[in-house]
Amino acid sequence: MDALNYHHLRYFREVAREGNLTRTAEQVNLSQSALSSQIRTLEDRLGHALFDRVGRRLVLTEVGRITLDYADRIFSTGEELVATLERSHADTPPLRVGALSTLSRNFQIRFLEPVLGTPDVDVVLRSGSEEVLYDGLRSLSLDVLLTTEPPRAETGREFTAHRLAEQTVGLHGVPERMRYDTLKELLTSEPLIVPTESSVRRGFDSLIARLNIQPRIVADVDDMAMVRLLARVNAGVAIAPDVVLADEIASGRLVTAPFDLSIVESFFAVTTRRSFPHPFLERLINA
Repeated sequence: MDALNYHHLRYFREVAREGNLTRTAEQVNLSQSALSSQIRTLEDRLGHALFDRVGRRLVLTEVGRITLDYADRIFSTGEELVATLERSHADTPPLRVGALSTLSRNFQIRFLEPVLGTPDVDVVLRSGSEEVLYDGLRSLSLDVLLTTEPPRAETGREFTAHRLAEQTVGLHGVPERMRYDTLKELLTSEPLIVPTESSVRRGFDSLIARLNIQPRIVADVDDMAMVRLLARVNAGVAIAPDVVLADEIASGRLVTAPFDLSIVESFFAVTTRRSFPHPFLERLINA
């Protein structure tokens, strides 16, 4: 199969934006027939029509809309490449940060605090699953990934994990829910809010196995922001790192039970080898 001709794709993108073959031909300094031929060649290569004619306008077909979306991403990436290689202090590219969806928002803010408000850097923050975020790091569409575990061997050897902090995991809730003499009493008496698929959850599962109890879990949540919200509205007692509920604990709205769970959550910044790392990244990792 022949490789895609990106000149054809660029001409298609211009026509799609303008919606008129004649005006586009003038803008790209081609004759209308030559430009039309370029579009037909691309359509032949893709095996689908890219435009329908509606009066004097060219309207994208469904395949045309899909192709335009890919074309925009391809040429945007090319423009970003040029900006990365030619950037100056006054033209710093965005810092693209990926964060596990279960990661504490408070921790994310603490990590980004050294550059927040800095006039020459924009922060783009994306959350998602581990698989999606590692793909973003691998494809260089992310500069750094914030997570609670170092990359597993099967994820790939091209990644480097920087341990940023460790946080004690505790039981947090309104004061009325914390009046128990033992950990076992609390865990078997109060409704619990627990995170899913995380080191915290694995530590909690090990804890209840050691205590040989059956707790009442009222919310199994994959987002630490939701764990925080549920604890704030008194839906139950939250199992979470202290940093997740730091503001509520500081204000006295919530309190932490005086029991040692022996659960610690680590926070990592994961990077990949790059010839041109973001100029602000080292500052954040070493802050």
